[in-house]
Order: sequence, then structure tokens, then C-alpha cells
Amino acid sequence: MSSLLPKPAPSSAPTEPRSAGTAPFLALIVASLLLPLLAFVLAAAQNRAHLAEAAEIEARRVTRIFAEHALKVLETDEQVLRRVDSRLRGMSWDEVRASADVRAYLARVVAETPHLSGAGLVDPAGRLAQLGEPHVPPVDLSDRDYVMRAAPGDAAQSYVSVPVEGRISGRSLFRVTRRTLEGPAGGVAFVAMDPDYLVGFYRSATRPGDSVTVARADGAVLVRDPPVTTGAQVLSPESGLMRSITRGERGVYRTTSELDRIERIHAYERIGPYPVYVSYGLSMTAVAAEWRRNVLAYGIVAALAALGLAALSLVAMRRAAQERRSFRRWQEETRRREAAEAALRQSQKMEAVGQLTGGVAHDFNNLLTVIIGNLDMARRRMGPADERVGRAIDNALQGAQRAASLVERLLVFSRRHPLAPQPVDLRRLVDGMADLLRRSLGENVALTVDIPEDVPPVATDPNQLETALVNLAVNARHAMPAGGRLAIAAARADPPADADLAPGDYVALSVTDTGIGMPPEVLERVFEPFFTTKPIGQGTGLGLSQVYGLARQSGGGVTVDSREGHGTTIRLVLPRARASAPVGEGPEEEAGLPPGGRERVLLVEDQAGVRQFIGETLRDLGYGVIEAGDAIEGFSLIERHPDIALLLADIGLPGDSGEALAERVRRLRPHLPIVLITGRAGDEPVPPGTALLRKPVAAAGLARAVREAIDAAPAQEGGFA
Repeated sequence: MSSLLPKPAPSSAPTEPRSAGTAPFLALIVASLLLPLLAFVLAAAQNRAHLAEAAEIEARRVTRIFAEHALKVLETDEQVLRRVDSRLRGMSWDEVRASADVRAYLARVVAETPHLSGAGLVDPAGRLAQLGEPHVPPVDLSDRDYVMRAAPGDAAQSYVSVPVEGRISGRSLFRVTRRTLEGPAGGVAFVAMDPDYLVGFYRSATRPGDSVTVARADGAVLVRDPPVTTGAQVLSPESGLMRSITRGERGVYRTTSELDRIERIHAYERIGPYPVYVSYGLSMTAVAAEWRRNVLAYGIVAALAALGLAALSLVAMRRAAQERRSFRRWQEETRRREAAEAALRQSQKMEAVGQLTGGVAHDFNNLLTVIIGNLDMARRRMGPADERVGRAIDNALQGAQRAASLVERLLVFSRRHPLAPQPVDLRRLVDGMADLLRRSLGENVALTVDIPEDVPPVATDPNQLETALVNLAVNARHAMPAGGRLAIAAARADPPADADLAPGDYVALSVTDTGIGMPPEVLERVFEPFFTTKPIGQGTGLGLSQVYGLARQSGGGVTVDSREGHGTTIRLVLPRARASAPVGEGPEEEAGLPPGGRERVLLVEDQAGVRQFIGETLRDLGYGVIEAGDAIEGFSLIERHPDIALLLADIGLPGDSGEALAERVRRLRPHLPIVLITGRAGDEPVPPGTALLRKPVAAAGLARAVREAIDAAPAQEGGFA
């Protein structure tokens, strides 16, 4: 393919003096320094305003959370006080003081409510009547504001006091109180809460340097973190919070604390209907630190931009040299393109040769079978009279066997080499290729393997199984561009209900990814050869086809479970390995023939030359041979001759194939041994339990295959020819 890029014409422009045209480039260099500086200043100012706005939004959000939490706490206290009041219905104060049940009830209420530190009852005289603890001392509480100012029993909200040091507990607690309504009149029910409970919650949601204040509308501080003083504290009317709550129930203000000199953005909000406000102050120290980090990053970017623009200006001054370098790069790219086109043509040629070699393998193996078989027969039947004829036959056999080796090499070249099934330990195989799989998946995909030690070996080709796992790993990597997880697992399994598999023991090897999954229209065609969803040049569409062919050729099956957005699971169901080894294949060189027998063998072969050689060889071994030229005639002979001990059939029969004949015979006579002969490339399916003999067939290999198949089968009824 010739290049479509035009060749540049040689330049005939005269060379300009080096000093000509330098002024525009100097102006460009100055602009490359000033413009990034201006952009840096604007970005820094905009980022500062943005961070301040973000800090205000964050302060409002956290304050809303704190207000909702405090409201839930106070509403819980309201419910507790009403429950206590209802519990006292019908009792007098003397009964309340003496009631162990009331004391136990108060203790249980405190235990069930995490934020409460105590609960109690005060009689009309201001004396402590019950505290939820044994041995309540006669403490006079009539001077406490939470007793004197307790809310009426029918009030909408209870009274919230300032923190007061308890005369019994010695702890600074604030109380929520209301007068009894349903119980004995004139008394006060209260619950006590430790400010440290709220402080602990606030610290879990704030950063060092932040502050939280809970205060009543009259300025009395209930909670302050970090603490400033102990005991009660009253905010000044000139404080930021007190000035702000006069303007509304929620808002934002900014101030610098007189106590710790930290600048903060404060957001405040009223706690429901209660005359109590919560104020959260977000420290501007962290905001300023983040702004400085951003400014540093902006400065680095601006400096790099200035240097880059200046460098571009210098590069522009040397544009002539750049054009020459660009032309040389264009020439090199043209050479690389021509080399790639030549490699593509070579690849296409090799693919065509591969298709050709696979297509002629069957006929070539038939011819080699006739040649090798008849030469071998001639050598065995020839007397010792003429040594020259014997040497000629030996030379012809050597040439035919070299031709058979050449066919095998061509099949390997065309990637159609037959399977070599053998017992495969899945755990050992996957562990051995774990590093290869991880390299195929990439760093952002995690690989997990779960194959128990008790999983039995399977019967398949280990090399093809490794290729199938690599194909699945590559597909999973493309399905997880942002990373994910690939899991490989194995376990004993029953064959799928909709799969045409023979009864027996199977093992399921599943490969699961967390990728994008497949839509139904793709799932329907997923095993079609050359079907792919990848862009042109990034996939052949043969990966899953190879997985399907391996599973079916091994006597198993494969299923796919996939949904868009939920990943994909591909499940290979493979037969459990048998104890016996597979039948031998290909031409063999041996001095003598294995022992024969007297059983009757049905030979079904459409090629007259191949049929004649195989029939005469078996008769020389002592077998009785019945011959047929197609599957229909062969099956008719099976029905008429119950004494047939072995079916020996070619796979490539006209009409019904050898596999179809084997399946029909298997249904009629399940225990009849079957050996199929093939000259194909090895990708044809073989019924389970059927031996395979590959062309070109030598006499020794034929004798061994027939004898081993008959000996491995159970005893047959009927006589022999």
C-alpha cells in the first residue's frame, strides 16, 4: 500500500537574519510572565471567597445537626417527665416517699435513657421526695431555680435550668423540670443531664479549634466546648450570639474570640420551641491553612505556565529547526507505517495458509493412511527373498511417516492441533498460572481463588484450559476499566438441566467479574465466532468461542450469567477425570503388532482405500470384520448383528457423521465400545466415553486401539465371528 501523505516540497525561502522579528517574541515572553501572575491573583481571591462560603455552609449544616440532636434530647426529657407524672397518679406524697416501686421506676427510667444522669421528685415544701436511689436524704431544694421556676404541668415545654452542682452527687448538672399534674399536686418532677454528654457528641463532629455553645435566650450558658469556666456563665448582651438572636432564630456571624483569639464563623439556631440556642463556631485557622495550600498550588501552576509559555516563545523563535525535525519525524512515521502494512499483509497471508492447511488435513491424512497402511502390510507379507524390495518399502514408509509429521506441524502452525485430554488438578493449575493471570488483569483488578483441595481432577487439555482462563481474564479486564475483582472458584456440580451432557460426575469452574455486564442482545451471541463488542483492532471475537469449544470438546458445557451493571459469571462444567488413560494417537513405529482377537468388528468408512487397508489389517489380526460405506448402512448392520463387539467408524462420513452414528448406537447398545477415526484438525466434538484414533493410521496403533477398547468394555452377550 502506498502512502497517501504528500511529500513536502523543498523550501526555497531565503534565510532571515537572526535579529529579524525578535520584538514580537520579546513581547510574547513578557505576556507569558504577566498573564499567569494575573490569573494567580484572581484564582487566589476567588478561592478565598469560595472557602469562606463553603465554611459558612458547613457551619450551618453542623449547627442544624446539633440543634436537631438537642431537640430530640429535650423531647425525650419531656416524655420521661410525663411518664413519671402518670406513674404517680392517685398517690400522696407520703406514699411517694415510701414507695420502693416509684424509686425503682425512676432508676429504670434513668438506666433506659443514656443521656440522663438522674431523675427525682420534689414535694410542695421543696424537699427531695424520691431520687431513684435508696436512702434519699432529706435535702431542701426550695432555693433551686429549677424548683422555683419549674414549668406548670400543662405547659407545652419544661423549664431548662443552668448547670448547678448537685448537693448529693456533687456534679455540675442542668435540670429539666415541670410541676406534677396527674400525681400529687404541688410537687416538681425533674431529670438531670450531664453537660459532658452533649460535649462528647459535639466533639465527635468537630475539629480542633472549633467551638460549641448552648445557651438560653437570657444568656445563661448550658454547655460550652472548649470550657472557659466552671459553673454557671452568662453571656454578655454585647456578645456575638446575644446580638444575633435578637435578629432571628437562626443565622451566621463572624467574630474573633476574646478568650482564645481564634477567628471563627459561627452559625446559630434555636432548639425547636425551647428558648435555648446552639451556636457552632468553625475555626478559620483550618480554612486559612487550606487556602494557603491552594495558593501554593496555584503559584506552582502559574510558575509552570509562565515557564511553559516562555519556552513556547523560544521554540517559536526556532521554528525552522522544528520544521526540519517534524519532517524527519514524518519520514520515520511513514517508514513505520509501511512496515506495519507489510506485517499486516504477512499476517493475512499466514492466516490464509492456516485456513488452507486445516482444510486439506482430512484428505491428506486419508491418503497417508492408505499409503502407510498398505506399505506396512506389504512389508509384513513380503518374504525374505528380495532385500531390495524390502529396503524400498522401508524408504517409502519413512517418507510417508515424515509426511505425517509434516501434517502435524502444519496443524500446529494453523492453531488446529488436537486436544490432549488428561487428568487436570484445577487447584494446582490455577495456582501455577496466578502470576500470569494477575499480569493479564492489571494492577487495578484484584484476583481471588477459591478451589478446595477436595475438588476432583477433570478430564481436559491443560494447555487449552490455561488459554481459556487467560482469554476470560482479558475479557474481564476490558469489562472493568475502572478496576474491580475477578474470582475463580471450583466445586462439584451437576450438569445444567438444559445442557445435552451425559450422566456422570462433573466439576464446575466459575470465573466471576464485577464489570459492566452484558445486555441481552449481546448475551445471545456471546459464543458466536468473530462476534465482539470491542473496537476494531482490539479483539478477534474468538476468546469465548475457544472457551465454548474447549468445554464441549472435553465432554462438558458452559453457561453465562450476566446483567448490565452486575458483572458476569462464566461457568465451565467439565467431566471428572477417569482412571484410564486416553487412546493413543498418530503413527507409531514398532517392530511387531500387538495381539489381536477373534471378536467381530463393524468398520464404517466411506473411503474405499482406507476401508480396504483397515479391514485387511484387522483380519490379519484374527478379527471378524463387517464393512459399511456410510452411517445408515452401518446402523442397519448393528441392528442385524448383536454379536458385534466394536464399532470402528470414520467421523467424516457422508450424510450422518460418525458422531451421529456413535450417538445412535450408544442409545441402542449403551455398553458397546466405539472408536472413531478422524483425519480432521481436532476441533470436532466427540461423544463422551468414545475413543478417538487419528489418521494417518498405522497398523500398530490400529491394533492397540481396537484391543484396548474391547478389553475396557464390559462383557457382551452373543457369540463372535
